[in-house]
Amino acid sequence: MGPRKPFLLRIDPALWSELEAWAQDQLRSVNGQIEYILKQAVAKRRGGTVPAKAPEARKSDSEK
Repeated sequence: MGPRKPFLLRIDPALWSELEAWAQDQLRSVNGQIEYILKQAVAKRRGGTVPAKAPEARKSDSEK
């Protein structure tokens, strides 16, 4: 897995608590849970497929 894109997320404390509990149930970090939820939403939007890697990460070593 390549480098990740960090960003700031402002979130309601009640929603954070719900995400925290959900993440704990799934044995994930809150960050991991948010990423999982987002990937599922993207897959649903794209008809069930999510790119495994970002476009930059798909380049072969010879193209870099």
